[in-house]
Amino acid sequence: MPDVPGAGPVPARTWFARDVLAVARDLLGGFVTTRSPEGTVTVRLTEVEAYGAQDDPGSHAFRGRTPRNAAMFAEPGRLYVYRHLGLHHCVNVVTQPAGSASAVLLRAGEVVEGADLAWARRTRSGVVDSARQLARGPARLAVCLGLDLTANGADVTEPGGAVVVRRRDAATALPAVATGPRVGVAGPGGDAGAHPWRLWLTNEPTVSAYRPAYRSPASADAPRGATTSA
Repeated sequence: MPDVPGAGPVPARTWFARDVLAVARDLLGGFVTTRSPEGTVTVRLTEVEAYGAQDDPGSHAFRGRTPRNAAMFAEPGRLYVYRHLGLHHCVNVVTQPAGSASAVLLRAGEVVEGADLAWARRTRSGVVDSARQLARGPARLAVCLGLDLTANGADVTEPGGAVVVRRRDAATALPAVATGPRVGVAGPGGDAGAHPWRLWLTNEPTVSAYRPAYRSPASADAPRGATTSA
């Protein structure tokens, strides 16, 4: 594995087979590394969101298993990648035992390795005005890491794999963590009191801006559920 300051070991699958909120918090300050013929990119995670199973109205699993969300029902330590509105990809890490369908959305981070490649990927997909913006938001993070639907179901627990998740080093203290409502989730799943399941490191410039879900008057009585996230 590349020597990245602050990066600890690759957790065993059992580490991901825990409560989704516990895994989400422990992923903060951790690292995601991707390897491809283009090169290696590593992102330090600064913002995540937790999504539960069929009892979570903000989750893609709320209405049961579908071909799109099948990876959420897989064993923990796998990726669930989906395309949002046909425009961009969002990357999630599956948690809890197989069948629970909970996952952590990787929302934002700081590129700490492979910055040149991350810049090249991002400028191919749009304008980048600063290093702060490289992986600020789930779509940008996916582009920096070179992840798309081909990574759906990938195992992140193999140290030699194409996609690897590492914990922060045990000697690295976790900065203060803030919590709040999930971004772009309508209805009960977006309620700050019931689901303050967006977590981020405070005073981190790469954390994305909060945006509530938009619901037009015509959709006010429509079924509630996930809109932008896992």
